[in-house]
Order: sequence, then C-alpha cells, then structure tokens
Amino acid sequence: MEVRNRISFTSLVGWPGEYVCAEGRYTEGDKERRAAIFIGPEFGTVSRPDLVSAAREAADAGFDVLIACAFNYEAHAAEFEKLGRVPVLKARMNPDLHMAGELKNTGAGNLFVVFGEPDIRIEPQADGQVRVRVKGVDVFRPQTGEIESGGTDSIALWMIDTEYNEESFFVRQAYFLGASDPYKALKTTLKAEIDAEAWATLHSDVSRPFEKPKTGRIAVKVINHLGDEVMKVFGVG
Repeated sequence: MEVRNRISFTSLVGWPGEYVCAEGRYTEGDKERRAAIFIGPEFGTVSRPDLVSAAREAADAGFDVLIACAFNYEAHAAEFEKLGRVPVLKARMNPDLHMAGELKNTGAGNLFVVFGEPDIRIEPQADGQVRVRVKGVDVFRPQTGEIESGGTDSIALWMIDTEYNEESFFVRQAYFLGASDPYKALKTTLKAEIDAEAWATLHSDVSRPFEKPKTGRIAVKVINHLGDEVMKVFGVG
C-alpha cells in the first residue's frame, strides 16, 4: 500500500455500526471526506471477512474510506485494499496499548504504524528455480506524516511462503537480519555454541533457490525491530 498523505481528522465521533465504531472527518483539497473507523479485537487477529464486512458497511453508509486499526492481521487480510469505491487503509496498533493507562504519556509514543511494502526482487536462476532478494522496507510514520525508507538493517526477520495458497501463510524459509549482531544475541539467549556455518545460511538478505510455486504465487512477510510486520504476495510464473 502506498501512503501519499497524512490524514488529519477535524472531528472524530462514535458511530453505531456493527463493525464501524467511529466516524472521522477530514479535508482533501477543498472537499470534506468521511472515514469509517474499524477497530479489531484486543486479543486476536483481523481476518479478511472482517474487513470485507466492515468495508461493505462503510460503503452502505456513504463513507469515503475505511481505516482499520488492529494489533494483528491474518495473512489473507493483508491483500485486501479496496471494496468497490471504498479504499481500505490498515494501521497496526502498538502492543503497548494493551497496557492502557499504565503507560506514561510523553507525547513521543508511536501507537500506530502504517507499514508499507517491502522492497523485493525475484531473481530467476539458470536451472529454472527462483530466489528472493530483500532490499529493504518502507514505513509511514503518523507523527511526521513522512515515509521512511529503510534498508536491510531495519529488518529483524523476513520469511517466505514458497507455495502461497491464498488462505494462510506457511513459513517455508526464514532469515534473520539487523543492524546489531543477531548471532551474538541468539548465542547469548540459547547459552550454547551455534554452528557459524549453519547460522550464515539464515543471516542473509537472499533466499535459497526454490522451485517455482505450483500455486503461481509466493508470499513474503517482513518484520522490523519494533514488531511491525507486512506481507506482500507476488505472482511467479
């Protein structure tokens, strides 16, 4: 999802809907727009059917956009970006919100993040297989309204489902990156010696080659050091 502008609400009031719980108003140029707000469960994930139902309710009520806020989204929900004329924007809530009033309000907290698309390149191999190279990821910061482009140092973990079935994400390959030394951190946590050669195969921004998927699609999930995650699906023929 490409985020071009920051939405600054002029008003935010409750809405008596089944899925839509609030109405936000904002201006776009010289026009006033209405945003339907959908908030996911405190414990659990938001599924694609949840977003479809919320977007349908928003469309029926004449809203211009649906903004979904949740702690977690199911893999299939990450692909859902529009229903008819109603765009669906997904914001991820910081787990710190579970602490509610116990948090000290410093004014610098990052309670919502709109995580952009990972920068991925699919590289065909001479033997007919393919491999995936991750180059970085973009994150939209609501505090500043700016998009920050990060390299591989901003990625803690990235995973590939090499046979994505459009229903669930199955981790078939996983790699650890990061600006710090994840090898040292993992070694300290496990309190054991780690095979350096084996670890080197997991500390990589390039995947191992794999056969082209029979489903015609692969999915790549990227997680940054704050725990924010994004998934993107790619067609591979």
